Amino acid sequence: MDKIIHIVGARPQFIKASAVFNKMAGAGSQQLMVHTGQHYDFNMSEVFFRELEMEEPDFSLGIGSYGHGEQTGRMLIELERVLLEEEPALAVVYGDTNTTLAGALAASKLHIPIAHVEAGLRSFNRDMPEEINRIVADHLSTLLFTPTRAGQRNLERESLVGGVHRVGDVMLDIALRMSEKRDPVSVDVLSGYGLRKGKYMLVTVHRADNTDKPENLRSIFNGLKEIAEQGIDVFFPVHPRTMKCFQQYEMLVPSLPEKLHLHEPVPYGDMLVLEKNASVVITDSGGVQKEAYFFKTPAVIPRDETEWTETVEAGWNRLTGADSGAIVENAIELAQRKDELEWENYYGDGTASEKIAHIVADYIREGGHHV
Repeated sequence: MDKIIHIVGARPQFIKASAVFNKMAGAGSQQLMVHTGQHYDFNMSEVFFRELEMEEPDFSLGIGSYGHGEQTGRMLIELERVLLEEEPALAVVYGDTNTTLAGALAASKLHIPIAHVEAGLRSFNRDMPEEINRIVADHLSTLLFTPTRAGQRNLERESLVGGVHRVGDVMLDIALRMSEKRDPVSVDVLSGYGLRKGKYMLVTVHRADNTDKPENLRSIFNGLKEIAEQGIDVFFPVHPRTMKCFQQYEMLVPSLPEKLHLHEPVPYGDMLVLEKNASVVITDSGGVQKEAYFFKTPAVIPRDETEWTETVEAGWNRLTGADSGAIVENAIELAQRKDELEWENYYGDGTASEKIAHIVADYIREGGHHV
């Protein structure tokens, strides 16, 4: 039986992979999952896997956090061992992390075909490690599954046309499925966090460009404090990297505004409820800003660019950089004007993972020929 290996390393990649993995389960190939251990696995508990209806990984490499070069190098060594042992017919990589890069490189050097889920995204800022990771992965991949028209156009501009499939976004698949489960308990979830529907702003900040630069993190935090001081609840599940920086920069003073709620990271299902019912989301996460758009919740993005350009062009998401004044101004304005915004479906019909499973099954059945 042919083997397909899914290579993941961060919580968002598990979420994406769960949708694809589950749809491929009955397609006649053996499915294996490798977790590199790239990111701190907060809430990667038994409950997390049960929530996603998936088993724990077959291989956990335990690489951990290092600089980009050392981390990627360690992953290459360990992934090569797994790939040589298992001899898969296809390696599937997701998104744009160092795990994505290492998985694509390791498979490519062993002449194992690669499928890249979330192909074609571009921020056009090569100072971002993620941009390099996604470009390299795309150019090494045999099957490129792009979520949007913009992604397809980006691949065409780079002369990547063979094996390209616009399938929609796998995160929409799982967001819709899990949101349906959580809708009946949404009020309970919100009340558990002391929040009311449409009466709070939700925050996530974790990117190195914000957390590792004290001036950026202070500016963003000042903006959040100003919003809270205006009487608006600001709910902020704090990523471990961000909390470490808060402590290092001595930002957690006793006099934080009462309406600024710092919380430990929350389960994925709860996060979807929080995104869906917020007035505005303030986030530097590509996944969160996109999920907010799924739920017609506008977002402020404390970055200078985003790979999800269509949401900015539509006016739902605003790029502000780390400027505290711009964050406050845009968050307040979007909260007041959200009912005036026109929403368009850029991300498919919620069947992206099913389409990927069919294309991969055809590819394997045809002996590795383009389909």
